[in-house]
Parts: sequence; structure tokens; C-alpha cells
Amino acid sequence: MALFQRKHGGCLSRSLRSSVLGLTLLFPLSALAEEPVAEKKTLVNYIDPVIDVPREYVSEKFVNFAGKMDSFFGNELNYQESNKSVLQFDLTRLFEQESSHNIVLSYRVKLHLPAAEKRLHLLLETNPDKNLPGATGTQVRQGKASIFKEVAAPDSYSAALRFENVPDSPWRFSADTGIKLEGVSLQPFARTRGSFTEPVGPVQLRLAESLFWFNTIGAGENTQFDAEYFFGNPLMFRATSSATWLHDKQNFDLRQDFSLYQTLDEQASLLYQLSAIGVSSPKTEVSEYVALLLYRRRFLRDWMFVELSPQLHYPKEQDYRANSQFVARLEILFSK
Repeated sequence: MALFQRKHGGCLSRSLRSSVLGLTLLFPLSALAEEPVAEKKTLVNYIDPVIDVPREYVSEKFVNFAGKMDSFFGNELNYQESNKSVLQFDLTRLFEQESSHNIVLSYRVKLHLPAAEKRLHLLLETNPDKNLPGATGTQVRQGKASIFKEVAAPDSYSAALRFENVPDSPWRFSADTGIKLEGVSLQPFARTRGSFTEPVGPVQLRLAESLFWFNTIGAGENTQFDAEYFFGNPLMFRATSSATWLHDKQNFDLRQDFSLYQTLDEQASLLYQLSAIGVSSPKTEVSEYVALLLYRRRFLRDWMFVELSPQLHYPKEQDYRANSQFVARLEILFSK
């Protein structure tokens, strides 16, 4: 019996060892180890490319389209956000029910200086204290906001140096200081502006903060928030909320714009805009509603534009009765 156990027990032991060895060869021990984290494939790994690729594509198309629209209209965002040189000359005439103005010439020039890696710019402007930074189409005339572009003869001229970062991130920053010539007196001024832009799905959000000081209006601050929605070529919607604080007035000038940009073709575009303009003191109220249509077209040359803009103004001082205006503008715009 013992002989039987030794004989058959040895055979059984050898068979068991052979089976374990075979299983080890067929299924390496590394297969039993935990898979490295870098090699794991989760549901997120498969979903992220599906989400990111269309998001990046839409964001790129949207940013390019928005940039082209701002450049085509030569608006404040193009002047403030672009790191390129901009030369802009306007010949404007405003037609109102009560009276009509003479043709007004205004200009602003932004030139990046050589050997400064586009960080240092020379600025030349008319009425710099009426072109507050961070305000899309908003200018201040005797403490009151006016629609789109103010039609006022230049009463001052300025030259300034601006330092701004090269836009390699969503953050943009600029600071400039200069001299304003008004009459026969030279007066210093200073401005600084920072902005952050971030696409969120089909919407692009932009927050901009500006600080400034002029001897005519004192120290002030502007906060502006833009939300842009890209419908696809040829439509883009932009909602702009702006608040400007003037220290001397101890008051906020408030503004809300709803704008729809439409590209007609390579030569022409339309802007539909509804605006509400108000103040915060002595009480928060709307001082004016504005509705306008602006048609802008290249004229004779790629750098020459003509604008025609019928407008309806509803000022509080006239009990919100309609006051029609018509603005005609010829603009020379050099901007890459």
C-alpha cells in the first residue's frame, strides 16, 4: 500500500507540477499584474477626442470669423485686441431732424515699433478722452454715452507709447502713457487694459477691465463683458455689457448692446444693433434707447469703406419719443 502511494503520489505530483508550468507558459505572470495607468483606456479617453476635435474646429472657425468681422468694421475691439498696426481715418457727417453737422475728420493710428517684437506701439489719436478703452462703440461726450461712433469735431490730439503683450494666451494686457495737445497746452494721460477670452462650447466669452486718467474727466474705470455666439457663416451675435465709473462724477455710465453681424459677400456686411444706455446716479435709469442698421461696404479699394447708418434714438429728455438720425461715413482703414 505504501508502495502504491509513493508510486502514484509521485506521478500525481509530477503531473501537478507539469500542469502549473503549462499554465504559466500559456498565461504569463505579467498578465496577472495590474495594467499600467498610462495604458488603461477608459470611456473618457474615447469621448475626449470626439468632443475636443469639433470644439477646437468650431472655436477656430468662430475666432477667425469674429476677428474678420471686427477687422472689417474697424471697431474698438479690432483696435484694442489686435497686435497689428492699424491706421484709421474717418470722414463723417451726421444728419438729424433739428440740424446737420459739417463733415468731421477724425483719426487714430497704432504702429508697432521695429526691434520691439511688436510689444511697443506708437499711438496717434484725436479726442483720446472720448475714446475710452474697453468700450465697443461707446464714447463719452460731456459725461453722456453716445451711440456707436460720436460725430464731434476733434478738439484735442494725442501721442502715446503703448506696451502690450504678444497674444500667445487668452490673456491680453496693454499699458500706455502719452501727451494730449488741447489748444496750446500739453497734458499727460495714462491708460491700461487687461482682458481674458475663453470659448465655452459655441459661445465665446470675453471680460475686459480698463483703468484711465485724463485731466478733463479725471480717473475712471471700465468693465466690459462680451458674449458671442457663432451661428455659422454669415451670422454672429454679440451681447455687450459695459459699465464706466468716473471718479469726478461718482457715477456709473451703463450700456447694453445686442448686435447681429451679417456678411453679405466679400465686399459688404450689415450690423443690426439694439442698445440701452443709462446711469446709476441719482438713480439707476435708462437715459436712451437706440436702434440702428449699419451697412458697410468696400469702396473703390480694399482699404476704403463707406458706411450708411439709419438710426432711431429714444432719449429720456424727450420722453422717449423717436428722434431719427442718419450717419454717412467714408473711412480709410489699413489693418492686416
